[in-house]
Amino acid sequence: MTFGNLFRLFALLAPLTISTAVHAQEMGSKSGQNVTEMTFTNIPGLPTCTVGSVQNGDPAKGPSIVFAKIDAGCVIPWHWHTPSEHLMMVSGVARIEMKDGKPLTLESGGYALMPSRHVHQFRCERACSLYIYSDAAFDIHYVDAQGNEISVEDALKSTMKKKP
Repeated sequence: MTFGNLFRLFALLAPLTISTAVHAQEMGSKSGQNVTEMTFTNIPGLPTCTVGSVQNGDPAKGPSIVFAKIDAGCVIPWHWHTPSEHLMMVSGVARIEMKDGKPLTLESGGYALMPSRHVHQFRCERACSLYIYSDAAFDIHYVDAQGNEISVEDALKSTMKKKP
């Protein structure tokens, strides 16, 4: 390889190397972690029976990967997202219903894609753990039976636990 070709190769790879180094600094010294090391919090806009731990990116600003744990019986009512949503089941059983589509039961190792603005709902049948990849900033838009957008509060009323 000539010096000129070597220089061109370096020029092409340098931005990728710098980008990777900056990303690694943003994540701290970790390049990964196990579930036992993760910190879980409630996810804004989702029922309290759902908690998550951001693994990569910033869900409020762009693409991200979140590891979520969802209690058995938890329902995330009819909704859609601006980004496409990719679900990768680690454990448990979930049922996904999609408007104008047939229901899908996901089990360990299962995968589902909900394209941008595709109306769906999610029910965790057996305690679920899954990775959620959003290809843009995460948002959630709840809809009523007619497909009209409703507030988070109205959508989640049915998921709130009743006090005795």
